[in-house]
Amino acid sequence: MSKKVVRTSKFRHVFGQALKADQCYDDIRISQMTWDSNFCSVNPKFVAMIMDASGGGAFIVLPLNKTGRIDMSYPTVCGHTGPVLDIEFCPHNDNIIASGSEDCSVMIWEIPDGGLHSPLTDPVVKLEGHSKRVGILSWHPIAHNVLMSAGCDNVVILWNVSRAEAVVRIDSVHTDLIYSACWNRDGSKILTSCKDKTLRVLDPRKGTVLIEKEKPHEGTRPVRAVFVSDQKILSTGFSRMSERQVALWDIKHFEEPLTRQELDTSSGVLLPFYDPDTGVVYLCGKGDSSIRYFEVTDEAPYVHYLSMYTSKESQKGMGYMPKRGLEVNKCEIARFYKLHERKCEPIVMTVPRKEVQLLRKEVKDLKAALQELTKRVKELESKH
Repeated sequence: MSKKVVRTSKFRHVFGQALKADQCYDDIRISQMTWDSNFCSVNPKFVAMIMDASGGGAFIVLPLNKTGRIDMSYPTVCGHTGPVLDIEFCPHNDNIIASGSEDCSVMIWEIPDGGLHSPLTDPVVKLEGHSKRVGILSWHPIAHNVLMSAGCDNVVILWNVSRAEAVVRIDSVHTDLIYSACWNRDGSKILTSCKDKTLRVLDPRKGTVLIEKEKPHEGTRPVRAVFVSDQKILSTGFSRMSERQVALWDIKHFEEPLTRQELDTSSGVLLPFYDPDTGVVYLCGKGDSSIRYFEVTDEAPYVHYLSMYTSKESQKGMGYMPKRGLEVNKCEIARFYKLHERKCEPIVMTVPRKEVQLLRKEVKDLKAALQELTKRVKELESKH
Protein backbone atom coordinates (compact mmCIF):
# COMPACT_ATOMS: atom_id res chain seq x y z
CA MET A 1 0.00 0.00 0.00
CA SER A 2 1.54 3.31 -1.05
CA LYS A 3 1.82 6.01 1.56
CA LYS A 4 0.41 9.43 0.60
CA VAL A 5 3.39 11.77 0.88
CA VAL A 6 1.98 14.96 -0.69
CA ARG A 7 -1.34 16.41 0.46
CA THR A 8 -3.78 16.70 -2.43
CA SER A 9 -4.98 20.24 -3.09
CA LYS A 10 -6.45 22.10 -6.05
CA PHE A 11 -4.22 25.06 -5.23
CA ARG A 12 -0.86 23.32 -4.73
CA HIS A 13 0.40 24.61 -8.09
CA VAL A 14 -0.94 28.18 -7.90
CA PHE A 15 1.69 30.52 -9.31
CA GLY A 16 2.09 34.29 -9.35
CA GLN A 17 3.12 36.28 -12.40
CA ALA A 18 3.80 40.02 -12.70
CA LEU A 19 2.26 41.71 -15.72
CA LYS A 20 4.48 43.23 -18.41
CA ALA A 21 5.91 46.74 -18.03
CA ASP A 22 3.33 48.31 -20.35
CA GLN A 23 0.53 47.02 -18.07
CA CYS A 24 2.00 48.66 -14.95
CA TYR A 25 1.34 52.19 -13.64
CA ASP A 26 4.60 54.15 -13.75
CA ASP A 27 6.00 57.38 -12.32
CA ILE A 28 3.75 57.61 -9.27
CA ARG A 29 5.37 58.93 -6.09
CA ILE A 30 4.06 56.44 -3.52
CA SER A 31 3.70 57.75 0.05
CA GLN A 32 6.77 57.42 2.29
CA MET A 33 4.66 57.32 5.48
CA THR A 34 5.63 54.57 7.93
CA TRP A 35 1.99 53.71 8.67
CA ASP A 36 1.19 49.98 8.22
CA SER A 37 -1.84 50.18 5.95
CA ASN A 38 -2.19 48.81 2.40
CA PHE A 39 -1.69 52.28 0.76
CA CYS A 40 -3.71 50.94 -2.19
CA SER A 41 -7.33 50.04 -2.95
CA VAL A 42 -8.67 48.55 -6.15
CA ASN A 43 -11.95 47.49 -7.75
CA PRO A 44 -13.03 46.46 -11.29
CA LYS A 45 -13.07 50.13 -12.39
CA PHE A 46 -10.24 51.94 -10.60
CA VAL A 47 -6.96 51.60 -8.75
CA ALA A 48 -6.21 54.14 -6.00
CA MET A 49 -2.82 54.80 -4.38
CA ILE A 50 -1.73 57.10 -1.56
CA MET A 51 0.89 59.55 -2.84
CA ASP A 52 3.61 61.72 -1.43
CA ALA A 53 2.14 65.21 -1.38
CA SER A 54 3.36 68.52 -0.01
CA GLY A 55 0.98 70.72 1.96
CA GLY A 56 -1.53 68.04 2.93
CA GLY A 57 -2.56 64.57 1.90
CA ALA A 58 -3.42 63.25 -1.53
CA PHE A 59 -4.15 60.04 -3.35
CA ILE A 60 -4.43 59.26 -7.03
CA VAL A 61 -7.32 57.32 -8.62
CA LEU A 62 -6.69 55.81 -12.06
CA PRO A 63 -9.02 53.89 -14.38
CA LEU A 64 -7.73 50.30 -14.54
CA ASN A 65 -6.96 50.65 -18.25
CA LYS A 66 -4.82 53.80 -17.79
CA THR A 67 -1.51 51.94 -17.66
CA GLY A 68 1.97 53.13 -18.62
CA ARG A 69 3.62 56.36 -17.51
CA ILE A 70 1.32 58.64 -15.49
CA ASP A 71 1.87 62.34 -16.10
CA MET A 72 3.06 64.40 -13.11
CA SER A 73 0.16 66.80 -13.68
CA TYR A 74 -2.50 64.04 -13.45
CA PRO A 75 -5.26 65.29 -11.07
CA THR A 76 -5.42 63.86 -7.55
CA VAL A 77 -7.90 63.72 -4.68
CA CYS A 78 -6.40 66.33 -2.37
CA GLY A 79 -8.94 67.57 0.19
CA HIS A 80 -7.16 66.46 3.38
CA THR A 81 -4.94 68.89 5.29
CA GLY A 82 -2.72 66.09 6.63
CA PRO A 83 -1.18 62.96 5.06
CA VAL A 84 -3.66 60.26 4.00
CA LEU A 85 -3.15 57.01 5.94
CA ASP A 86 -5.78 54.63 4.55
CA ILE A 87 -8.16 54.43 1.58
CA GLU A 88 -10.88 51.92 0.72
CA PHE A 89 -13.34 51.63 -2.15
CA CYS A 90 -16.98 50.97 -1.29
CA PRO A 91 -17.94 47.35 -2.14
CA HIS A 92 -21.45 48.43 -3.22
CA ASN A 93 -20.52 51.37 -5.48
CA ASP A 94 -17.27 51.31 -7.47
CA ASN A 95 -17.22 55.12 -7.79
CA ILE A 96 -17.20 55.77 -4.02
CA ILE A 97 -13.97 55.76 -1.98
CA ALA A 98 -13.29 56.63 1.67
CA SER A 99 -10.05 58.13 3.01
CA GLY A 100 -8.70 58.52 6.55
CA SER A 101 -6.02 61.05 7.43
CA GLU A 102 -3.71 62.58 10.00
CA ASP A 103 -6.08 65.57 10.05
CA CYS A 104 -8.44 63.37 12.21
CA SER A 105 -11.16 63.29 9.55
CA VAL A 106 -12.70 60.68 7.27
CA MET A 107 -13.82 61.83 3.83
CA ILE A 108 -16.05 60.14 1.25
CA TRP A 109 -15.35 60.89 -2.41
CA GLU A 110 -17.21 60.19 -5.64
CA ILE A 111 -14.96 59.44 -8.61
CA PRO A 112 -16.60 60.04 -12.02
CA ASP A 113 -16.57 57.24 -14.63
CA GLY A 114 -13.43 57.60 -16.71
CA GLY A 115 -11.45 59.08 -13.79
CA LEU A 116 -10.65 62.63 -12.71
CA HIS A 117 -10.18 65.52 -15.14
CA SER A 118 -9.36 68.11 -12.47
CA PRO A 119 -8.15 67.92 -8.84
CA LEU A 120 -10.90 66.81 -6.43
CA THR A 121 -10.91 68.92 -3.25
CA ASP A 122 -14.52 68.74 -2.02
CA PRO A 123 -15.71 65.42 -0.55
CA VAL A 124 -19.30 64.22 -0.84
CA VAL A 125 -19.32 63.67 2.94
CA LYS A 126 -16.91 64.64 5.72
CA LEU A 127 -17.02 62.57 8.92
CA GLU A 128 -15.59 64.17 12.06
CA GLY A 129 -15.49 62.44 15.42
CA HIS A 130 -11.93 61.26 16.03
CA SER A 131 -9.55 63.33 18.15
CA LYS A 132 -6.37 61.82 16.65
CA ARG A 133 -5.33 60.57 13.21
CA VAL A 134 -7.52 58.00 11.48
CA GLY A 135 -5.52 55.05 10.15
CA ILE A 136 -8.03 52.23 9.56
CA LEU A 137 -11.15 52.16 7.37
CA SER A 138 -13.47 49.28 6.48
CA TRP A 139 -16.83 49.32 4.70
CA HIS A 140 -19.56 47.00 5.91
CA PRO A 141 -19.61 43.94 3.59
CA ILE A 142 -23.42 43.82 3.27
CA ALA A 143 -25.14 46.95 4.62
CA HIS A 144 -25.01 50.04 2.42
CA ASN A 145 -23.58 53.33 3.72
CA VAL A 146 -22.02 51.79 6.85
CA LEU A 147 -18.33 52.55 7.39
CA MET A 148 -16.03 51.61 10.28
CA SER A 149 -13.11 53.84 11.20
CA ALA A 150 -10.44 53.36 13.86
CA GLY A 151 -8.13 56.11 15.04
CA CYS A 152 -5.03 56.65 17.15
CA ASP A 153 -7.40 57.89 19.88
CA ASN A 154 -8.14 54.13 20.49
CA VAL A 155 -11.73 54.65 19.34
CA VAL A 156 -13.73 52.65 16.76
CA ILE A 157 -16.65 54.53 15.16
CA LEU A 158 -19.39 53.07 12.96
CA TRP A 159 -20.77 55.73 10.64
CA ASN A 160 -24.03 56.13 8.77
CA VAL A 161 -22.43 57.76 5.74
CA SER A 162 -25.68 58.92 4.12
CA ARG A 163 -26.49 61.01 7.23
CA ALA A 164 -22.86 61.82 8.09
CA GLU A 165 -23.40 60.71 11.69
CA ALA A 166 -21.72 58.33 14.13
CA VAL A 167 -24.13 55.48 14.93
CA VAL A 168 -21.94 53.46 17.33
CA ARG A 169 -18.89 54.74 19.19
CA ILE A 170 -16.66 52.13 20.84
CA ASP A 171 -14.38 54.24 23.05
CA SER A 172 -13.94 52.31 26.32
CA VAL A 173 -12.73 48.93 25.03
CA HIS A 174 -9.23 49.51 23.64
CA THR A 175 -6.56 50.73 26.04
CA ASP A 176 -3.91 51.39 23.38
CA LEU A 177 -3.33 51.89 19.65
CA ILE A 178 -5.56 49.75 17.38
CA TYR A 179 -3.46 47.82 14.83
CA SER A 180 -6.26 46.35 12.71
CA ALA A 181 -10.05 46.20 12.53
CA CYS A 182 -12.20 44.16 10.14
CA TRP A 183 -15.69 42.71 9.71
CA ASN A 184 -16.66 39.07 9.42
CA ARG A 185 -18.31 37.96 6.18
CA ASP A 186 -21.88 39.00 7.06
CA GLY A 187 -20.91 42.05 9.10
CA SER A 188 -22.33 40.68 12.38
CA LYS A 189 -18.98 40.84 14.22
CA ILE A 190 -15.88 43.06 14.29
CA LEU A 191 -12.37 41.76 14.97
CA THR A 192 -9.68 44.11 16.31
CA SER A 193 -6.03 43.71 17.25
CA CYS A 194 -4.47 46.20 19.63
CA LYS A 195 -1.12 47.32 21.02
CA ASP A 196 -2.26 46.07 24.45
CA LYS A 197 -1.59 42.56 22.99
CA THR A 198 -5.27 41.56 22.84
CA LEU A 199 -7.48 40.25 20.03
CA ARG A 200 -11.13 41.23 20.54
CA VAL A 201 -14.33 40.10 18.83
CA LEU A 202 -16.92 42.89 19.17
CA ASP A 203 -20.68 43.15 18.73
CA PRO A 204 -21.05 46.10 16.29
CA ARG A 205 -24.61 46.92 17.40
CA LYS A 206 -23.88 47.16 21.12
CA GLY A 207 -20.19 48.04 20.93
CA THR A 208 -19.42 45.35 23.51
CA VAL A 209 -16.71 42.66 23.66
CA LEU A 210 -18.02 39.16 22.86
CA ILE A 211 -14.71 37.37 23.43
CA GLU A 212 -11.04 38.30 23.73
CA LYS A 213 -7.62 36.68 23.66
CA GLU A 214 -4.58 38.14 25.40
CA LYS A 215 -1.11 37.66 23.90
CA PRO A 216 -1.99 35.79 20.68
CA HIS A 217 1.68 36.41 19.81
CA GLU A 218 4.35 37.00 22.45
CA GLY A 219 6.28 39.70 20.55
CA THR A 220 5.82 43.44 20.92
CA ARG A 221 5.48 44.23 17.19
CA PRO A 222 2.08 44.79 15.50
CA VAL A 223 -0.46 41.97 15.19
CA ARG A 224 -2.92 41.66 12.28
CA ALA A 225 -6.01 39.45 12.30
CA VAL A 226 -8.83 38.46 9.91
CA PHE A 227 -11.87 36.20 10.08
CA VAL A 228 -11.52 33.06 7.96
CA SER A 229 -14.99 31.83 9.01
CA ASP A 230 -17.54 32.71 11.68
CA GLN A 231 -15.67 30.64 14.24
CA LYS A 232 -12.05 30.87 13.05
CA ILE A 233 -9.55 33.74 13.09
CA LEU A 234 -6.16 33.93 11.40
CA SER A 235 -3.57 36.22 12.99
CA THR A 236 -0.06 37.33 12.05
CA GLY A 237 2.45 38.64 14.57
CA PHE A 238 5.85 38.12 16.14
CA SER A 239 7.35 35.71 18.66
CA ARG A 240 9.37 36.80 21.67
CA MET A 241 12.48 36.23 19.54
CA SER A 242 11.04 38.56 16.83
CA GLU A 243 10.25 35.71 14.44
CA ARG A 244 7.23 36.32 12.24
CA GLN A 245 4.33 33.98 12.95
CA VAL A 246 0.98 32.98 11.53
CA ALA A 247 -1.65 31.41 13.81
CA LEU A 248 -5.17 30.03 13.46
CA TRP A 249 -7.69 30.30 16.32
CA ASP A 250 -11.07 28.76 17.09
CA ILE A 251 -12.99 31.44 19.03
CA LYS A 252 -14.92 28.75 20.93
CA HIS A 253 -11.59 27.48 22.28
CA PHE A 254 -9.54 30.67 22.41
CA GLU A 255 -7.07 29.41 25.04
CA GLU A 256 -4.69 27.75 22.57
CA PRO A 257 -4.26 28.19 18.80
CA LEU A 258 -5.21 25.38 16.43
CA THR A 259 -1.78 25.98 14.90
CA ARG A 260 1.02 28.54 15.16
CA GLN A 261 3.89 28.54 12.68
CA GLU A 262 7.16 30.45 12.60
CA LEU A 263 7.96 31.88 9.17
CA ASP A 264 11.16 33.98 9.21
CA THR A 265 12.94 36.80 11.04
CA SER A 266 12.04 39.76 8.79
CA SER A 267 10.79 42.90 10.49
CA GLY A 268 7.89 43.88 8.18
CA VAL A 269 4.30 43.51 9.38
CA LEU A 270 2.49 40.69 7.54
CA LEU A 271 -0.74 41.85 5.88
CA PRO A 272 -3.18 38.90 5.52
CA PHE A 273 -5.59 38.71 2.54
CA TYR A 274 -8.09 35.83 2.84
CA ASP A 275 -10.15 34.44 -0.04
CA PRO A 276 -13.19 32.59 1.42
CA ASP A 277 -14.04 30.98 -1.92
CA THR A 278 -10.77 29.06 -2.23
CA GLY A 279 -9.69 29.00 1.43
CA VAL A 280 -6.34 30.49 0.44
CA VAL A 281 -4.70 33.20 2.58
CA TYR A 282 -1.97 35.43 1.12
CA LEU A 283 0.59 37.01 3.45
CA CYS A 284 2.27 40.15 2.13
CA GLY A 285 4.97 41.68 4.31
CA LYS A 286 5.61 45.42 4.19
CA GLY A 287 9.15 45.80 2.87
CA ASP A 288 9.26 42.18 1.67
CA SER A 289 9.75 41.20 -1.94
CA SER A 290 7.55 38.10 -1.67
CA ILE A 291 3.96 36.94 -1.22
CA ARG A 292 3.47 33.66 0.68
CA TYR A 293 0.24 31.77 0.32
CA PHE A 294 -1.33 29.06 2.46
CA GLU A 295 -4.48 26.96 2.30
CA VAL A 296 -6.70 27.00 5.39
CA THR A 297 -8.57 23.70 5.92
CA ASP A 298 -10.40 21.79 8.69
CA GLU A 299 -7.69 19.15 8.95
CA ALA A 300 -4.47 19.42 10.96
CA PRO A 301 -2.16 21.32 10.68
CA TYR A 302 -5.02 23.58 9.41
CA VAL A 303 -2.74 26.14 7.70
CA HIS A 304 -0.90 24.41 4.83
CA TYR A 305 1.95 26.17 3.04
CA LEU A 306 1.38 26.23 -0.73
CA SER A 307 4.10 28.34 -2.33
CA MET A 308 5.68 31.78 -2.56
CA TYR A 309 5.82 34.46 -5.23
CA THR A 310 9.14 36.30 -5.16
CA SER A 311 10.47 39.31 -7.04
CA LYS A 312 13.50 41.59 -6.84
CA GLU A 313 11.92 44.77 -5.48
CA SER A 314 10.31 45.24 -2.07
CA GLN A 315 6.67 46.24 -1.67
CA LYS A 316 5.58 49.55 -0.11
CA GLY A 317 1.94 48.49 -0.06
CA MET A 318 -0.53 46.11 -1.64
CA GLY A 319 -3.97 46.32 -3.24
CA TYR A 320 -6.25 43.26 -3.49
CA MET A 321 -8.78 42.98 -6.32
CA PRO A 322 -12.29 41.77 -5.35
CA LYS A 323 -13.27 38.45 -6.95
CA ARG A 324 -15.71 40.13 -9.38
CA GLY A 325 -12.77 41.95 -11.01
CA LEU A 326 -10.82 38.79 -11.92
CA GLU A 327 -10.56 37.06 -15.29
CA VAL A 328 -11.82 33.70 -14.10
CA ASN A 329 -11.94 32.33 -17.66
CA LYS A 330 -8.12 32.53 -17.51
CA CYS A 331 -8.11 30.57 -14.21
CA GLU A 332 -7.20 33.70 -12.24
CA ILE A 333 -7.97 33.29 -8.51
CA ALA A 334 -6.39 36.48 -7.13
CA ARG A 335 -4.79 39.70 -8.33
CA PHE A 336 -2.56 41.99 -6.31
CA TYR A 337 -1.41 45.53 -7.05
CA LYS A 338 2.09 45.81 -5.64
CA LEU A 339 3.38 49.30 -4.85
CA HIS A 340 7.04 50.08 -5.53
CA GLU A 341 8.65 53.46 -4.78
CA ARG A 342 7.53 54.94 -8.10
CA LYS A 343 5.16 52.44 -9.69
CA CYS A 344 2.31 49.99 -9.22
CA GLU A 345 2.71 46.47 -10.60
CA PRO A 346 -0.22 44.03 -10.98
CA ILE A 347 0.54 40.42 -9.97
CA VAL A 348 -1.82 37.68 -11.15
CA MET A 349 -2.31 34.41 -9.22
CA THR A 350 -3.36 31.55 -11.50
CA VAL A 351 -4.33 27.89 -11.10
CA PRO A 352 -2.75 26.00 -14.00
CA ARG A 353 -5.10 23.84 -16.08
CA LYS A 354 -3.83 20.56 -17.48
CA GLU A 355 -6.64 20.09 -19.98
CA VAL A 356 -8.16 22.95 -21.94
CA GLN A 357 -10.96 20.62 -23.06
CA LEU A 358 -11.95 20.06 -19.43
CA LEU A 359 -12.10 23.84 -18.87
CA ARG A 360 -14.27 24.28 -21.97
CA LYS A 361 -16.64 21.56 -20.72
CA GLU A 362 -16.85 23.26 -17.30
CA VAL A 363 -17.62 26.63 -18.93
CA LYS A 364 -20.27 24.98 -21.13
CA ASP A 365 -21.90 23.30 -18.11
CA LEU A 366 -21.77 26.60 -16.21
CA LYS A 367 -23.49 28.44 -19.07
CA ALA A 368 -26.20 25.76 -19.27
CA ALA A 369 -26.80 25.99 -15.49
CA LEU A 370 -26.98 29.79 -15.73
CA GLN A 371 -29.54 29.62 -18.56
CA GLU A 372 -31.65 27.16 -16.56
CA LEU A 373 -31.57 29.46 -13.50
CA THR A 374 -32.46 32.50 -15.63
CA LYS A 375 -35.40 30.58 -17.11
CA ARG A 376 -36.65 29.60 -13.64
CA VAL A 377 -36.35 33.19 -12.37
CA LYS A 378 -38.39 34.45 -15.35
CA GLU A 379 -41.04 31.79 -14.70
CA LEU A 380 -41.29 32.79 -11.04
CA GLU A 381 -41.47 36.49 -11.94
CA SER A 382 -44.28 35.86 -14.45
CA LYS A 383 -46.31 34.05 -11.75
CA HIS A 384 -46.10 37.10 -9.46
